[in-house]
Amino acid sequence: MTHRLGAESGIREMMAKLTGKRFGLSAAAVLIAAAAVLSACSETQFLVHTAKRMGTTERPDGSGGRYKVGKPYQIKGVWYYPAEDYDYVETGIASWYGPKFDRRPTANGETFDMNKVSAAHRTLPLPSMVRVTNLDNGRSLIVRVNDRGPFAHGRIIDMSRKGAQLLGFIRQGTARVRVEILADESRTVAARMKGDASIAEHGSPITVDKLPKAAVASESLPLPPGAQMANAAPSATPLPRPAPVGQTVTAPNPPREVATISGAATPTQLFVQAGSFGQFANANRVRARLASLGRVTINQVLVDGRDFFRVRLGPLSDVAEADRYLEQVLRSGYAGAKIIVE
Repeated sequence: MTHRLGAESGIREMMAKLTGKRFGLSAAAVLIAAAAVLSACSETQFLVHTAKRMGTTERPDGSGGRYKVGKPYQIKGVWYYPAEDYDYVETGIASWYGPKFDRRPTANGETFDMNKVSAAHRTLPLPSMVRVTNLDNGRSLIVRVNDRGPFAHGRIIDMSRKGAQLLGFIRQGTARVRVEILADESRTVAARMKGDASIAEHGSPITVDKLPKAAVASESLPLPPGAQMANAAPSATPLPRPAPVGQTVTAPNPPREVATISGAATPTQLFVQAGSFGQFANANRVRARLASLGRVTINQVLVDGRDFFRVRLGPLSDVAEADRYLEQVLRSGYAGAKIIVE
């Protein structure tokens, strides 16, 4: 039954035998037996095709995009550790990318379109929803992160060209920004994409958003003997019904490509941080080594009950100056150095 041609040949042989006088079967009985065999073969072929579909991970919408966190990786001597961090908030320098990568696959298999709002981040899950605020002009934009980067030193997020236009730094090339993850939206997107991938993996034809809703019918019944109709109670605002246990929240609509003005520009200062150390003596040695570059300070901070000593150069006048100092610190052997916006 592995080949339909072989099955049909076997059926013809069986019919020839069964129609012989020795078996004494009617033509009707022969036809019933043949139909049963053909049905079994068809069912076998269906199961084979289903098994093939179960081996594929293509998403139902054909985009090829998938949910991805990823393993630690190293770029230019620096290690990055992707993780589901739903408390993520960071200030730093944003850049943008466009024509060189347009229409190419992103890190999670989607297609990059420089004329749509998206972004690249080095460690957040793909995709994630974040709010990016340009601290230089107060513009804020909700962005879908679906790519890895930027890998230029001193940058924390790479916006698409359209995103940079809406945030108002397309000409400058960079901006001081605050990036904060939208935890609920990001969890919803992750759950949705994982669910779609599971459905595709098992070859299910079900589309979650198009499940039929149960029909509800009502009928007015007559009052029992001797009963009276009660006066209707005053209408009240109904309380929201709690979601049933295990119910999947509907994924949010794609972010509108509109930047909002969340407030005035936020005054900030730029620093280059060479490193953060648990021992003051270590921080002091680094400060001595970098003293020739300019004003180097040690800032003591308390993090999770522990004292840390941050070695910083600055404040610096602009991003260009910060980039120059950062390169010098990197050449001095401090691969973890970065630009800080406060």
